[in-house]
Amino acid sequence: MLEKIMSPQDLKKLTTDELNILAQEIREAIVYRTSRIGGHTGPNLAVVEMSIALHYVFNSPIDKIIWDVSHQSYPHKIITGRKEGFLNEDKFSYTSGYTDPLESEHDFFNIGHTSTSVSLALGMAKARDLKGEKENIIAVIGDGSLSGGQALEAIDYAGEYEKNLIIVVNDNKYSIAPNHGGLYKSLKDLRESKGVSGNNIFTAFGLEYVYLDEGHDIKKLIEIFEKVKDTKKPIIVHINTTKGKGIDFMEKDPERWHAGAPYNEKNGERDIKPTINFIEKSFFDYLDNNPQGLILNAGVPMSIGFHPDVREKYKEQFVDVGIAEETAVAMSSGAAKNGINPVVSTWATFFQRTYDQLNHDVALNNNPATIVLLGAGVNGLNSKTHVALWDIQMIGHIPNFVYLAPTTQEEYQAMFNYATTQRKNPVAIRAQFNLPATGIKDETDYSKLNRFKVVKKGSKVAIIAIGNLMERAKKLYDLVKEKDNIEITIINPVYLSGIDKEYLDRIEDEHKLVITLEDGAKYQGYGVNIASYLGNKNIDVINLGLEKEFYDNFDPEKLLDENNMSVECMYKLVKKYL
Repeated sequence: MLEKIMSPQDLKKLTTDELNILAQEIREAIVYRTSRIGGHTGPNLAVVEMSIALHYVFNSPIDKIIWDVSHQSYPHKIITGRKEGFLNEDKFSYTSGYTDPLESEHDFFNIGHTSTSVSLALGMAKARDLKGEKENIIAVIGDGSLSGGQALEAIDYAGEYEKNLIIVVNDNKYSIAPNHGGLYKSLKDLRESKGVSGNNIFTAFGLEYVYLDEGHDIKKLIEIFEKVKDTKKPIIVHINTTKGKGIDFMEKDPERWHAGAPYNEKNGERDIKPTINFIEKSFFDYLDNNPQGLILNAGVPMSIGFHPDVREKYKEQFVDVGIAEETAVAMSSGAAKNGINPVVSTWATFFQRTYDQLNHDVALNNNPATIVLLGAGVNGLNSKTHVALWDIQMIGHIPNFVYLAPTTQEEYQAMFNYATTQRKNPVAIRAQFNLPATGIKDETDYSKLNRFKVVKKGSKVAIIAIGNLMERAKKLYDLVKEKDNIEITIINPVYLSGIDKEYLDRIEDEHKLVITLEDGAKYQGYGVNIASYLGNKNIDVINLGLEKEFYDNFDPEKLLDENNMSVECMYKLVKKYL
């Protein structure tokens, strides 16, 4: 069947039995790809039949389907002409893991963050109305995404919108981990009552509502979509699905099989065995040694080592607010105000959603919350929807915040200990997983703010290197010493929220050039602060970092090299000043 599908129009030629065969073949294609290169397996297996039915009933791309997060868009991609990205290993890279308008006219947005589809759909619907057009606008949103404030804001507005809008709630009873929050009691009641419970959050918002319990029955899915097609008012189509559907070991452990590395498609075994990294260990030690310790996370507990058994162990000290990063950050301010030292941690890319809470709720009130950003810079997540290359611009310029950038695991631990025991400032830590270990305890007093660490004391040229770029700076030092018998200066700035003015005031005495290295966007980044302060001094400053672009599926080391941060390229810059 899959060989016959070149576009959604080809679905309409198939019988129900043939569509069921197609569903199985799509499921096999998803497993074929994800078992070899990793990806989001469970969410996509849950929507195979739903995706077939949507494209069978609606006329994409005239009718517009918007996928929330879009990590469940693999079946949609296979149906819309991109099956080779799932069947041909040589073409896997041609198809991304998220919707992308550059790939297909059937994709309308680059989407990788959650809770946005209903808002986007409302905007498309309003534009349709103003143009006098009549197409269906469909937002597909997972139950986990409903905990995000933006989704609820949009559903609230949809309650008074009086034109065509179809909101498909894909309810597989999971976010990444189990869902949290009161609205999931409503979803549970609706599932158990087959959609007739009076505890209906959607009708409370004023929306029309229909329910389908058999979310993998293609015939019934087609019937329900035919029923709501061309609706004249917003309607919720609540569909009960199973995460990991069709693969026994995935259905039994949906949290583990949300996404991940390649695996053996027969038994689910992976070559990569989970270990406790130094960041996770710092969290466990903090809770073990502090009865009033509190760690908050937003829907991705396994990213910080809080697997189900760990969550059970620390159930009084660990809070997963669901996909609601803003709430996690604001809660940390409340907890800090009431006398404890809370920690919020998730992927750096998701903290972009919390700028107002970081600024207004935490920093303006100067409450001593600790924010641990995972994977900022080029060595974090590398899809253009998930990169975190502007963290310094986001946090480094907020008053009261102390933003720390460790260059070793020992520095990270000392910074974390400082942050979670002081009461003067909110502190953020740029926690990068690939920091080296020295084996030497860091005794730095981080309460003395904005002091550089001089790692190598030399002359003529000073390199100020952030985080894991310190290793490149040290290699540059060795190369200059070897080739020119000159020792240059290597500086760890430590604080991304301030500069060491005392040191910079005398740097021109022994140096002709300062080079700043950062693995994020250099525009308005940390290096610009150095250049600005040294602007009236007799010394040159070169800022090295990334251009202001959305980078996608990049190799971190190659990306740094391409942006003039290879050791060889930096040596050529230095050579001019020696």
